[in-house]
Order: sequence, then structure tokens, then C-alpha cells
Amino acid sequence: MESKDLHTTISAIIDDAKGRDIQVINVRDISDVTDYIVIASGTSNRHVSSVADRVISTMREEYNIKPLGSEGKQGGEWVLVDFGDVVVHIMHPDTREFYQLEKLWADVGDREAIEQQDQ
Repeated sequence: MESKDLHTTISAIIDDAKGRDIQVINVRDISDVTDYIVIASGTSNRHVSSVADRVISTMREEYNIKPLGSEGKQGGEWVLVDFGDVVVHIMHPDTREFYQLEKLWADVGDREAIEQQDQ
């Protein structure tokens, strides 16, 4: 799957799992590690872990794509899932506010906001 299709698919899975404030940052021109960074929030630690689990299981079951690795699922404040061309960060809102990854990448990457409707 092409990296743009991969980030679009992952963003849709996060949306289906009620993830919030999904941001996609194109870092292809500035990073040798990945093409896109997807950042989203969950509503609680349990929700953060659940959204990450949904991304991992859906990508594996429906697209036969396994992550290269993941970290943080047990704690639930910040889960990172590495799909190679796309790195996914699902964060508790307080953790996301503290680390402000969007600001870190704001000057160097192109951002796309995936519109969310709070449920």
C-alpha cells in the first residue's frame, strides 16, 4: 500500500474508533525514517489503548499489514505504532498538550487536519 493510502486508511480506522483531532503531517521531504506522522487523541487511557489496538488489528486482518513495532499500550497515555512509512501517535489529551508534537513538526512538515465530529 502506498504511504498516502496507508495514512488515509489509518486515519479512517482512528475515526471509526472515535479518535479525536486527527492530524496528518507529511514529513517525506525532511525525514529518512517515515513519510507521514498521524497524531490523534483518545478520551481516556483506556480509549487511547483501544484505538491503537483497533488500528493494529484492522491493518493486520483487513490489509495484511503488521506494524514494525508499537510502544505504550499498557500505560495508555501515549501509544506509538510504527508502520514504516507511517508512524502513528495516539495520545491522551493532556499528554498531547504537554508534548505538542504538532508544533514540533509545524515548521518542517505539511499538515492535514482530518475533520472530526465530536460524538
